Amino acid sequence: MELVHWLSQQIGVLSDWMLAWAATPKAEWALFAIAFAESSFFPLPPDVLLIAMALSSPDHATRFAGICTAGSVLGGMFGYGIGRWGGKPLLDRFVERQKTERIHAWFNRYEAWAIGIAGFTPVPYKVFTIAAGVFWIHFWRFVLVSMLSRGARFLLVATLVALYGARMRELIVHYFDLFSVAAVVILAVAVWLLHRARNNGQNNRPKTGQPKGTGEERGAR
Repeated sequence: MELVHWLSQQIGVLSDWMLAWAATPKAEWALFAIAFAESSFFPLPPDVLLIAMALSSPDHATRFAGICTAGSVLGGMFGYGIGRWGGKPLLDRFVERQKTERIHAWFNRYEAWAIGIAGFTPVPYKVFTIAAGVFWIHFWRFVLVSMLSRGARFLLVATLVALYGARMRELIVHYFDLFSVAAVVILAVAVWLLHRARNNGQNNRPKTGQPKGTGEERGAR
């Protein structure tokens, strides 16, 4: 219990430190740096600072989301490099073997699209960036999916806060993780349904180029 209490205090201190940057002239640089660091080692997401900045300057919310995305993607590339050149021992030391095997299975099945899940949902993005390098996921596909998923997440958060203010902030803080997971599940189901419909259409399509019968069969007709 003491350890949990101490960790909660440290997280609170970090959150306060992040929020303090929102009122400074270097807030954008701080947002970029925190987003970069969070993609490989920093424990708290940049959403905390992004929300505070979007609340104070709603007209610049889209700009803040872009800065946050740029920092996060570049940080993800840094994490990928860590994984490529020596990340396996890090995963073995700091991540449970069962979780590492599960991440590896996700990459085997979904390749870089597994990054999209981690980039948009509360799944730890930093673990996936390092793992992507360890398991040699295609680099530019990794970058593209990171841009799409992180950009979508930060733009959604910043836009909602800019439009609806402090009330939306409270909703995001309490329910964004649930919403993001639900959104990914809905998207996955939609993709699966489209894939299934396309396969059924191909299977039901009449085949061409096949002979209608042998000469004897045609004569008998």
